Amino acid sequence: MSPETDHRVLELLSRSYPNVAAASSEIINLEAILNLPKGTEHFMADIHGEYEAFLHILKNASGNIKRKVKELYADTLSSDELRELCTLIYYPEQKLEIIKENGPNPSPVREGRKNTPISEEAPLPNRGGAGEGAFYTLTLQRLIRVCQSVSSKYTRSKVRKALPAEFAYIIEELLHESPSDDDKQAYFSRIIQTIIETGRADAFIIALATVIQQLAVDQLHILGDIFDRGPGAHIIMDRLCQHHSFDIQWGNHDALWMGAAAGNDCCIANVLRLSLRYGNMQTLEDGYGINLVPLATFAMETYASDPCDLFGPRLDKDDTTHNEKTRRLIAQMHKAISIIQFKLESQMILRRPEWQMQDRLVLQCIDKERGIFHRDGQDYEMKDTFLPTLDPAHPFELTPEEAELVRQLHHSFRVSDKLQKHIKCLFTHGCMYAIYNGNLLFHASVPLNADGTLKEVDLNGQRYSGRELLHQIGMTMRAAFNADTPREEKRFAKDYFWYLWCGQDSPLFDKDRMATFERYFLCDKSTHEERKGYYYQLRDNAEVCDRILDAFGVEGKHRHIINGHVPVRVAGGESPIKADGRLMVIDGGLSKAYHNTTGIAGYTLVFHSRGFELIQHEPFESADDAIRRGTDIVSSKQIVELSGRRLRVRDTDKGRELLSQIQELKHLLYAYRHGILKERTRQ
Repeated sequence: MSPETDHRVLELLSRSYPNVAAASSEIINLEAILNLPKGTEHFMADIHGEYEAFLHILKNASGNIKRKVKELYADTLSSDELRELCTLIYYPEQKLEIIKENGPNPSPVREGRKNTPISEEAPLPNRGGAGEGAFYTLTLQRLIRVCQSVSSKYTRSKVRKALPAEFAYIIEELLHESPSDDDKQAYFSRIIQTIIETGRADAFIIALATVIQQLAVDQLHILGDIFDRGPGAHIIMDRLCQHHSFDIQWGNHDALWMGAAAGNDCCIANVLRLSLRYGNMQTLEDGYGINLVPLATFAMETYASDPCDLFGPRLDKDDTTHNEKTRRLIAQMHKAISIIQFKLESQMILRRPEWQMQDRLVLQCIDKERGIFHRDGQDYEMKDTFLPTLDPAHPFELTPEEAELVRQLHHSFRVSDKLQKHIKCLFTHGCMYAIYNGNLLFHASVPLNADGTLKEVDLNGQRYSGRELLHQIGMTMRAAFNADTPREEKRFAKDYFWYLWCGQDSPLFDKDRMATFERYFLCDKSTHEERKGYYYQLRDNAEVCDRILDAFGVEGKHRHIINGHVPVRVAGGESPIKADGRLMVIDGGLSKAYHNTTGIAGYTLVFHSRGFELIQHEPFESADDAIRRGTDIVSSKQIVELSGRRLRVRDTDKGRELLSQIQELKHLLYAYRHGILKERTRQ
């Protein structure tokens, strides 16, 4: 900085720290924070609407809370009792209701005396009475100990901000009292007894459980694909919008929904097709109020005589929520929107020739008279030839009925307040990539050339690669929603969401094509192939990963790329750790649709003060089963990388910011002590 700039900075800083005492105190405070343990980071990818599993993993912090409970109580509680305590932390409201209705199972034990029932002294509540008070006393004591443990790596100020206003003072008092301090035991005990006597024990337990869940993880990273396949993307977004600290790196499915919300009809058609393919209308109808009646009416009329066998929804084998009539209607709607999608995409390809996707003009290759698909001089057998809305002379044109249907669907997406709110949340907390503490996060890929160098990609007439490419793509996506974007630029930005979904050089797709039409309609499976880009062919090469990390300016000895997008086929022996540990792929198939492919039910990655742990999850039954039977996601832990010493805040990005602030404050002290700035009394 120039002397003039430096002086202005000090002038501004002096408004917050008007004298030597204030500046010195802040330096002391910041130095103390630098020596706290690094906060826990939690990485998840490819959630795909599986809200119950997602919410449970958030609640148990990928097993971190259970680990804390075991550390505290492994010698004093049985495994059943540990499970009950954990369930109470994960689902406090529901668990308390069940305890009141059914009584305990099993009974708790005295602290310090494993497997010794204390039912005579403190039975769990059933119909009230003295036993209820004893249960609450013991439960509150245990929860306070757990809360003390998870809050120990944070400053009092940070913990205070996490506390619910109603109980903030009381919780803070309890958290900072030592059980070994005999002088304070009466004070401590009286607070708990008063909570119980005033009938606030349930609310206090819920508040403590919520604080424990929040403090167990300092930062949540979502590496894309919240939407599609599972039934509750809207529930996941509701939860994220309330989360205390998170970031999102957008995935291809997120971009598809963002495009639909922006009014891109190709994206709208794809969103509908995917939802129907997996029999998932909850997010559309219940979540966002999308009116599907016009589509259902059109489909029933147009395909009344068509069995639509190829378009039946992909459902669990034990599905009981869809009867035969519903399945047939879904199949009809699925086929109807698929044909509309191929027409809309053809119009987009003709409007954007620079995207070089002319090979996707598939409808013009259908010979309706012969019932075959003819391309590049070769005939292909078709699985389905009943295409009543396809005009061979004008294959890309919508019928008047289809055009009206598209208009109605377009309106429904554009006026959905909740959808627009959730998309705004994606923009507020999201981007195409992020760098945190030496880790480069993105959803899918960085386009590469065959030799592993960064590929230059055209974006609206300009060419970019690597970090600048992802940045410019993010700016283009935002331009589609900004009121001050020029008309033509906004139109391009809206169109570009579809290219991100299926364009060859899209870092969210990175394949030579999306063969949706071929998979649906052509018998020859060789036409179904989608060749992945060079990133996927080269990502196990340590030199290539280092080149990418260098291009993004990621520094440090232990730096990594972390992404998802492509499920890791664990059952086939594939490892999520690649390129000598430089790359971690954390898409293990949280979505039920991928369980058979991966052999597991997802990964989460945890980065705490000791290093990295990869958590591999088995399928989650249900939240109800977890609440009633205390079941948890069965998870196995893989140590990816351990630090030789415990990482401190000083070792993080936040630490570098604090060190910079300390340096500025020291300059301020110098200015005060040498008369460059005058001290003043704080107003």
